[in-house]
Amino acid sequence: MVNALDVSDANFVVLVNDEGQHSLWPAVCEIPAGWHITYGQATREACLVYIEENWKDMRPNSLVRATQGL
Repeated sequence: MVNALDVSDANFVVLVNDEGQHSLWPAVCEIPAGWHITYGQATREACLVYIEENWKDMRPNSLVRATQGL
């Protein structure tokens, strides 16, 4: 069985959850609860570029708010 994340010529999407965490996800797979599409369908490489450009702070949003006293 082939892992869908390892298929380089497949279409992918970028998912984001409420904590602002990003995930590369195969476009053919069901989106897990708590996540939504923020980018794609696109190539694996394009999705990885999107993540690199848009996910600058890897801390969960709740931790960011807690450290800022909000």
